[in-house]
Amino acid sequence: MKVEIYSDIACPWCYVGKRRFEQALERFEGKDGVEVVFRPYQLVPDAPEQARPHREWLAERYGPQSLAMDARITEVGKTLGIDYDFDAALEVNTLRAHRLLHLAETEYGPAVQAALKERLLKAHFSEGVNVGDVEALADLAAETGIDRERAAAYLAGDEGEAETLDQLAEARAIGVTAVPTFVFEGQWAVQGGQEADTFLQVLRQVEAETARQLTPIAPAGDACADGSCQI
Repeated sequence: MKVEIYSDIACPWCYVGKRRFEQALERFEGKDGVEVVFRPYQLVPDAPEQARPHREWLAERYGPQSLAMDARITEVGKTLGIDYDFDAALEVNTLRAHRLLHLAETEYGPAVQAALKERLLKAHFSEGVNVGDVEALADLAAETGIDRERAAAYLAGDEGEAETLDQLAEARAIGVTAVPTFVFEGQWAVQGGQEADTFLQVLRQVEAETARQLTPIAPAGDACADGSCQI
C-alpha cells in the first residue's frame, strides 16, 4: 500500500498528523507492506526568502486570534511528544526545504525522506532553525544520512526545483487545498491531523480494497483549525 502525505514544513498540524499517522501505522497489522512518501505543499507559496519571527508573521496574517491558534496546537503537541516553541520559530519560504525532501526520496529512498521530514519539522517548530537557509538545511540533511556536500551543492543551484514545482502543481490539480492530506493508493483521501484510531481504520479499509469512496473527514475551516492548515 502506498500512502502519499501532502504537507508543508511550516504547517503545525502536519507535524501532529505525521505523529498520529505513525502511531496508527505502528498498530496496523500490514505495516510492513506500507510505503509512505511525503509530497510538497506550500501554504504560502509567495512567502519571502528572508526568515521572520513566527509570532510577528502570524499576528500580521490572523490578528489577535494567532495567540490562541498557537496555544491550541501547543497543547495538542504535548500529547504527542512535540515541543512547539513558537517564540523561537522562524517563518520562511519552504520551497528549498521541499526540494531537499525530493532529493532525499529520489536518491536515498522513502525511509531517509521520512527521517528528514521529521528533522525539518523539529528544527522549524522546536529549535528556531531557518529552514530556508542552505547551510542549515545541509546540516539537517547530513544528520539523516544524506551526504552534506551533495545536499549543499544541490540546494545552491536550481536542481530539483522544476520537479518540485511540478509536484506542487499536481497537488493543486488533484484538489489538495489544505494540509495534511493523506492519499491512499492514489484513490482515497483523508484530510487533517486525525486521531490515530481514524488512520488505523482507514488503513484497514484500504487494505481490504473497499469499494466505498472515502471523503476527507476533517471539513475545511479556518486556517490551521480543526486539524489542518489551509490558505
